[in-house]
Amino acid sequence: MPPPTRRIAQIVHLKPAAVAAYKECHANVWPEVLRQIHECNIRDYSIFFDNERTLFATFKYIGEDYEGDMERMRANPKMREWWAMTDGMQESPIPGAVGSAEGPGWWKVLDQVFYTE
Repeated sequence: MPPPTRRIAQIVHLKPAAVAAYKECHANVWPEVLRQIHECNIRDYSIFFDNERTLFATFKYIGEDYEGDMERMRANPKMREWWAMTDGMQESPIPGAVGSAEGPGWWKVLDQVFYTE
């Protein structure tokens, strides 16, 4: 039996001066990044921008070991390079966050309060 799908939503803040650069790099995501996301069992991944400063991301996790897959993602040098670039365009809402690759989470995970299909 396949593992149950886990739905995840997150937010982070975008620096106003970085809007164009952030949209540009996400229009041309590096193939190594896309491959690693897929290999770490993430599907249906979207990032939305509210035209103020908040980025909202949602994705489905279809694997069996979320923490293990996220550790594999953090270990990938190309992912770390991507995050170094994109983190510089963002401001984390997590107290003490230093980046996507280290420390407490960079994106704030949201609690799901409602779902229907």
